[in-house]
Amino acid sequence: MPPLSPSTPPPPSSPQSSSSSRDSVVAALRAAGCVFAEDEARLMLAAAGTPDELAAMVDGRVQGRPLELVLGWAEFGGLRIAVDPGVFVPRRRTEFLVDQALAHVPDASVVVDLCCGSGAVGAALATGLGLVELHAADIEPAAVRCARRNVAAVGGHVHTGDLFDALPAELRGRIDILAANVPYVPTGEVPLLPAEARDHEPLVALDGGADGLDVLRRVAAEAPRWLAPGGCLLVETSERQAPTAVEAFTRSGLTARLAVSEELYANVVVGTRP
Repeated sequence: MPPLSPSTPPPPSSPQSSSSSRDSVVAALRAAGCVFAEDEARLMLAAAGTPDELAAMVDGRVQGRPLELVLGWAEFGGLRIAVDPGVFVPRRRTEFLVDQALAHVPDASVVVDLCCGSGAVGAALATGLGLVELHAADIEPAAVRCARRNVAAVGGHVHTGDLFDALPAELRGRIDILAANVPYVPTGEVPLLPAEARDHEPLVALDGGADGLDVLRRVAAEAPRWLAPGGCLLVETSERQAPTAVEAFTRSGLTARLAVSEELYANVVVGTRP
């Protein structure tokens, strides 16, 4: 999972954004191996309120903290999503999952963001759909706290618990879009992840079991009981895992298809309840 390229234009220059400050920040980031040093420097200079804050941000980034955790936010689907320490950082490729959901059920009225992390997917879906009933859920208390901040603006509700156990029972058979950004890294490959993910994001959001699909199978098996007729389950996976993931959807009774974005290196399995 490569670092995300910051693309949001920074606000007007702050007092710390002198040429000398910018040059020193860029130099420190380049020395640490940051690919987008100039862009990251602009974002930090715009965000820092004092020279001490700027120094702390640069130090954190040099030590390997993800840029999004240094800044406290990530760009996702045109939104600025708050991201706290210990919370999974939303990936730009997951915007493809949001696009697929909006294309498949453009008139959705009930949306669930399962394994929600920061709540980025749910917030983006609610923003794209307009007035919806939005629920998000995660097993990690830190993620739940963070998600509550991000879905508050769209009137969403956030629940704590393991997958469907976290959801209100009255949602059974009513969900139009069930987005589940489940962990899908095989256990044996977790140590091979970039340090930004391995050292700073919760293991439960990364480790998908022996073949990476343990959580996906659980979600696929239970989803038909929760989806409304015509409702869709959408899950991101890898190209290698996609055929097995599609099979899991089909076994559960969903009509499954694979959507691929070569530009974003994204693979999304879409399962529709007949």
